[in-house]
Amino acid sequence: MFKVLLFLLLLMPIQVNAASAYIVMDMDSNRVLEGNNIHAPYLIASITKIMTAIVVINHAELDKKVTIVEEVLKSYGSGIYVEVGEKITIEDLLYGLMLRSGNDAAIALAHEVGGSMEGFVYLMNETARNIGMRNTIFINNHGLEEQGIGNMSTAYDMALLSSYAMQNDIYKTIASEKKRSVKTPSKTYIWHNKNRLLSMYKYATGGKTGFTEKAGRTLVTTASKDNMNITVVTLRSGNDFNTHLELYERIFKNYQTN
Repeated sequence: MFKVLLFLLLLMPIQVNAASAYIVMDMDSNRVLEGNNIHAPYLIASITKIMTAIVVINHAELDKKVTIVEEVLKSYGSGIYVEVGEKITIEDLLYGLMLRSGNDAAIALAHEVGGSMEGFVYLMNETARNIGMRNTIFINNHGLEEQGIGNMSTAYDMALLSSYAMQNDIYKTIASEKKRSVKTPSKTYIWHNKNRLLSMYKYATGGKTGFTEKAGRTLVTTASKDNMNITVVTLRSGNDFNTHLELYERIFKNYQTN
């Protein structure tokens, strides 16, 4: 149970840097601690890949080596630049997906785990329903818009997803990794996590970045301190990392657990 220590501060929330929507959620209880427009649907860009990762973890053998298929040639935007015919483990593709937001990794995982993008998206939407994401629809597993249409969700639903994913130890390990080296028969990769909060804030434990011109900047992060496990989601925020840092400092200062 939470106690409010500084009630007046809660009446004067910090400026959330023009985020169209944001939420602060206790991951252990799913209690909303603060937020605005939490149920309004927005394009979510690459924070989609949180769902992609947890679906893969729940449905695949991570040590299995897969051969990269030609479908990855349809990828654009951020990538890990795997090559057609290259052999790589599902686990390593997950690191490329989460750390570097590899759209090519997402496509490869969709075909390996779901048999096709359509098959994988079915698993994504099924998982969303099962964990209570009632205002979310996925049309692909990477987050790019297709003919102006993209994955839609809300700050609240993405916080539910973040809380659910962080219950999985494999996901927690991947999401918290700052740097990953991967060697395949073809090449050696060194990936640095795009989630800068892992370096900015010592209590940060994971998360996922996202951006498209249409969606703007989207960000999901997690942090833990003094037995409090918190997730923050911002949608269309121009200064997202600093906003998340300020929100965590505020929450950890003003609340405590019994």
